[in-house]
Amino acid sequence: MGKFLTFLFIVFIGALGYFALLNRDQVAIIVAQGHAYEIPKVALVLISSAIGALLMLFVFVVRDTRRFIFTVRMQKKAKKEDKIKNLYEKALDAYFAEEMDDSRVILEQVLNEDPDYIKAILKLGDIAYSRGDYKAAYEYYSRADSIDPDRIATLFALVKVKTAAGEYADALAYVDEILDDNEGNMRALNTKRNLLDSMDRWDDLVYLQKKIIKKKQTENEKEQEQKRLVGYQYEYGRHSLESGELEKAQKAFRAVLKLDGNFVPAHLGLAEVMYREENTEDAINYLENIYGQTLSLIVLARLEDLLIATGEPSRLIRIYKNSLADEPSNNTLKLFLGKLYHRLEMLDDAIEILEDVDSAAIYPEIAKIMGNIYLKRKQPEKAAEEFRKAVDMKTAFRMPYCCSNCGFFSVDWSGRCPSCKEWDTFRFDIFASCKFRKD
Repeated sequence: MGKFLTFLFIVFIGALGYFALLNRDQVAIIVAQGHAYEIPKVALVLISSAIGALLMLFVFVVRDTRRFIFTVRMQKKAKKEDKIKNLYEKALDAYFAEEMDDSRVILEQVLNEDPDYIKAILKLGDIAYSRGDYKAAYEYYSRADSIDPDRIATLFALVKVKTAAGEYADALAYVDEILDDNEGNMRALNTKRNLLDSMDRWDDLVYLQKKIIKKKQTENEKEQEQKRLVGYQYEYGRHSLESGELEKAQKAFRAVLKLDGNFVPAHLGLAEVMYREENTEDAINYLENIYGQTLSLIVLARLEDLLIATGEPSRLIRIYKNSLADEPSNNTLKLFLGKLYHRLEMLDDAIEILEDVDSAAIYPEIAKIMGNIYLKRKQPEKAAEEFRKAVDMKTAFRMPYCCSNCGFFSVDWSGRCPSCKEWDTFRFDIFASCKFRKD
């Protein structure tokens, strides 16, 4: 490269010398009005070349200086980024080791290096959230959101902390913000569903659930979501019933039964609508018909309440006897009939039917064992009291209920289990199934 430049320089000097021999005339250069200078043409060429060379040199110096400054800045930036990365990784190690104080201190060091480092801000929010300091967590998440408002992870973090604080309306607003950008975000849709459930906004839930069903791909997924739709429509009917909006409740329960004809809570709800409309006979006939179709003891218990309230126990006894004629060895029906006889003070009939019950197959064992203990200790009164606890037949609905899905125990019936949130799972706890599930 050096030889080539030397060669070019020699060629340039030679060409310049030849140009000087051919152009010996003077050239007038006017620098101002009344001021002119005469110089050889070759001098003009040399001056022009020098000026051009200086300009090129200046351009190269500026370019190289800018490159140098850029390189230095990039090196500093890379060094700073490496430092921040190492600090953040160290903070994560402490976080996952549940050393929250150490993690928080290191994360604050990260922010001293870069106040807008979103990952560190979000992690500080997570630490505050894990300690139940929702106010501080919200401040961190909001700070991250102000730096990058389009970051979905930040919006979900805001949803999380607002939900934990019980501020469902604010959480819902953040979810809607996510869905405005991506209406098919399934995580956001499921989160919105949970929020609407917590807010008892059943009408909105029904609409949202239909939207979710359309986005499911497999038949199994659609079937599971369809069950949720049935439950939400039932809840809308139940809420309308409790609010005294009987017409809305009736429409909702009928809509549920179109989707699932064996959904017992909707049948009970529809009968309740009839009862509140003072169509008691229609409610009784309806429940009797549904019991014949489903053989549900829950339906039978409600039917018993209505018939006794209207003074028609004989009709109820006939229903029990007809059922026992079809299933003479059904201990459950015998137990219910015995409870009814006891409730009606028909004690001889109660003793007769209960003596025919295989108690070992039905009753919990605890009271029997305690009774035997008291007998051996010569305490017959306490033994009788314990045996009496085995079957409490004072009222139709005193027998406890059990969720067939999760084993949750309750003394009151509900169309939805408060523990697992599934619908139509409450059964009478005749066989102590709740106890077995818990064990």
